[in-house]
Amino acid sequence: MTLEPDDEFNRALQSFVHPSDWQNPIASGTYNLVVLGGGTAGLVTAAGAAGLGAKVALVEKHLLGGDCLNVGCVPSKAMLSAAHAAHAVRRASDFGVDANPASAVNFSAVMQRMRKLRSRIAHNDSAARFRALGVDVFLGEGKFTSRAELEVGGVKLRFARAVVATGARAAAPQIQGLQDVGFLTNETVFSLTELPQRLAIIGAGPIGCELAQAFARFGSQVTVLGKDNCVLPREEAPARDLLAGVLRREGILLEVGVDVVSATAVQGGKQIAYNDASGAARTFVVDQILVAAGRAPNVEGLGLETVGVTYDKHSGIKVDDRLRTTNRSIFAAGDVTGGYQFTHAADAMARIVIKNALFFGRQRCSALVVPWATYTDPEVARVGMSAEQARGRGIKVTTHEVEMKSVDRAILEGNTAGFARVHVDPKGYILGATIVARHAGDIIPAIVVAMTNRLKLGQIGGTIFPYPTQSEVVKKVADTANSGRLTPRLKRIFTRFLKWRR
Repeated sequence: MTLEPDDEFNRALQSFVHPSDWQNPIASGTYNLVVLGGGTAGLVTAAGAAGLGAKVALVEKHLLGGDCLNVGCVPSKAMLSAAHAAHAVRRASDFGVDANPASAVNFSAVMQRMRKLRSRIAHNDSAARFRALGVDVFLGEGKFTSRAELEVGGVKLRFARAVVATGARAAAPQIQGLQDVGFLTNETVFSLTELPQRLAIIGAGPIGCELAQAFARFGSQVTVLGKDNCVLPREEAPARDLLAGVLRREGILLEVGVDVVSATAVQGGKQIAYNDASGAARTFVVDQILVAAGRAPNVEGLGLETVGVTYDKHSGIKVDDRLRTTNRSIFAAGDVTGGYQFTHAADAMARIVIKNALFFGRQRCSALVVPWATYTDPEVARVGMSAEQARGRGIKVTTHEVEMKSVDRAILEGNTAGFARVHVDPKGYILGATIVARHAGDIIPAIVVAMTNRLKLGQIGGTIFPYPTQSEVVKKVADTANSGRLTPRLKRIFTRFLKWRR
């Protein structure tokens, strides 16, 4: 297994997460827990269970760390930070700083920095580290062979409980000629060493939008093709509309509501044919095509049929609210379940599995308050229900909103695009929130903590926030909610009382 390009940083990464000289341990006895898959869900489950004294085996056929470390969160955020730096140089004159706006981006150096940083983080997910934690690490392809056994490399691992945490992969849309001309996914785009001058991105979700902005800031001519009538279709309309405007101003061509028909190799590149939102046939030529149009669970070749685990190749392994599969001795967690496909959600699910599989716990996924963020600039962070979703459930909703242009820190940093909007029920409890801001992903945890602990929005107003910070927008929203409680009648009562107190 060789990572591309073959340089010192990828060799260092591989030495941590799939060392070529690794010797699998000798299996003996029955494991309390066998974990199939070494991504976030699998690693957290294995480490947590071993830390509690369980006998644990961890099986991974590719790279420990899964998508997040190798082809997801870590490399993408390294790229986004470089893209932000390039954009900041171009904006320097806005701050009275002399800089050369024509400074070229050294894409090769950007990607080398990414690989360097990724290899530096890799030790956290290394085979050696997990062996030191007391986990038996098996590198190889695992497959269930009976209701109490899993085989890897010809070795049978007996278990009392097992966890499937094999994750998901990029799904390729059925587009005529796409396989023939070739395309990138999140699993291959981070192997690039040369910047594509013309890039088409199929998919206008979080991955598509993040990478579109990054490549555009590096200097690519980027076209985004989305089948929905908007970018980020899961987000609230004000958030997606604001982001679409930002992307267009940065020179990205957004073609939404389209049907991609075919891809063809032509002289000078790859031609994409599509029908636009009006139904008109259009074509254009690019150097590279990046597919970011959904995920497919990794359920093939695991022997799930042998152990009575029900799954679907599109929606993943069927689990109940306690993450049990249709085989009560086998649990599943992370992207393979088809639910929230986020690293932090996989982490939370793993903690539920540990309690429920080893200690007869009754922890439920439905009790989790799961936020998510799209790391564009500005970021789009969300938790809970939208106003429309709440109304659809028959809940009376009040929305409180504050724009970032009223937050001093945002003004001082020149990042006033965005807002915070929080939806509450008639008693003031938070139903959900959307924050669009430079650091929205760092701001929204205040809302998540309040929702998790059943705090009312107004109670946040009684909390001291450091000044000046962008997170102060949350306190301003809470203050707006509290000020709304002052009815004209109540104000008249206060006025009379204060006159009496003179």
